[in-house]
Amino acid sequence: MAASSNSSLSGSSVSSDAEEYQPPIWKSYLYQLQQEAPRPKRIICTREVENRPKYYGREFHGIISREQADELLGGVEGAYILRESQRQPGCYTLALRFGNQTLNYRLFHDGKHFVGEKRFESIHDLVTDGLITLYIETKASEYISKMTTNPIYEHIGYATLLREKVSRRLSRSKHESRKASVTSEEHTAVEKISSLVRRAALTHDNHFNYEKTHNFKVHTFRGPHWCEYCANFMWGLIAQGVRCSDCGLNVHKQCSKHVPNDCQPDLKRIKKVYCCDLTTLVKAHNTQRPMVVDICIREIEARGLKSEGLYRVSGFTEHIEDVKMAFDRDGEKADISANIYPDINIITGALKLYFRDLPIPVITYDTYSKFIEAAKISSADERLEAVHEVLLLLPPAHYETLRYLMIHLKKVTMNEKDNFMNAENLGIVFGPTLMRPPEDSTLTTLHDMRYQKLIVQILIENEDVLF
Repeated sequence: MAASSNSSLSGSSVSSDAEEYQPPIWKSYLYQLQQEAPRPKRIICTREVENRPKYYGREFHGIISREQADELLGGVEGAYILRESQRQPGCYTLALRFGNQTLNYRLFHDGKHFVGEKRFESIHDLVTDGLITLYIETKASEYISKMTTNPIYEHIGYATLLREKVSRRLSRSKHESRKASVTSEEHTAVEKISSLVRRAALTHDNHFNYEKTHNFKVHTFRGPHWCEYCANFMWGLIAQGVRCSDCGLNVHKQCSKHVPNDCQPDLKRIKKVYCCDLTTLVKAHNTQRPMVVDICIREIEARGLKSEGLYRVSGFTEHIEDVKMAFDRDGEKADISANIYPDINIITGALKLYFRDLPIPVITYDTYSKFIEAAKISSADERLEAVHEVLLLLPPAHYETLRYLMIHLKKVTMNEKDNFMNAENLGIVFGPTLMRPPEDSTLTTLHDMRYQKLIVQILIENEDVLF
């Protein structure tokens, strides 16, 4: 089935503006199979059943044997009943007719009904989804196993050109008249650009193309939807696939294992600046480093390098929280000037808070133990070499952020006669701020504090050599 007929169902079509570019062909085979799948047929119990669980309906037949259940189903495809186990009272079973046999599944309820990972509001939905899955996996098991062998994912060069074309038209329209609204055709062109297209366009435009894994989470799609990796239909009633919560890419769970680490986060999906993964933030804003780091350091260097106790003296917590909210609300337009926050310690506090709030520290959990081991080396030259080797293991965005911060902290130490902050003092402040042990252990943290301090001290004193 071509995109012209299916894309309206999947929500993944592109504008006819770019007639010279052919959109992907969505593969309809699995969609057709879902349409053919047996429909649920509830076999109602005609007698009153004592002690029927309140969350089951008339499909519950009480304590009966497998043989009795099989007889009640009458060989009808899709017929189902619920029963209580004869051997284990209080345990419930879904008896379902499929493929000319009766299948029995242990049934659970915790507010929702389930027999596996998926949880359903009603038994009817559970059976409907089960029949679809059984039918498709029976009819197309070999097809499904080969779904990922010929993906459309890497063949979307048309998307970049389309995005650029739409962007140019929108820019031209805004330039001609700021008050003029964008035409409905342009709106349509933009809205129809899928996450797949957006990924291609942003990859083309991104000057700081750091690698980033997708943040896939199980997702329920409303209405028919197609996988943006293999172009096949995503079958089932709920939890049909996964969606990247950072960029919106929609794929089968099995296809997600094959998607490259090329996530291009969408700013609409990034709700805040603080507490956001560092690489996610810089890719969403298309910056080399988190803009919080750049803006705060620029402000500190402009008016605070000679401030006594810089980074050691704390600003008012309430005002620091105000700065945090300003960045979360306004992004790079946040005003942290002296007119608003005359105390430079508020800005240093906001910068330190940003680093502390990172879900993965600047010095990542993966490299933490290697840095600690490097700090324990007694020979200064060997220690420096070991630190340099571990630095190269940091993700590029983390490495660049750390490099920029160390250049700044070196400038702070060059004003030591005024601010009384040398590399050792800054190491005490920034050690636990930039690196945290993977396990949340107070004992480990206390034991490692001197090594954390030493690592930051080494990075500051040798920033020109190490970076």
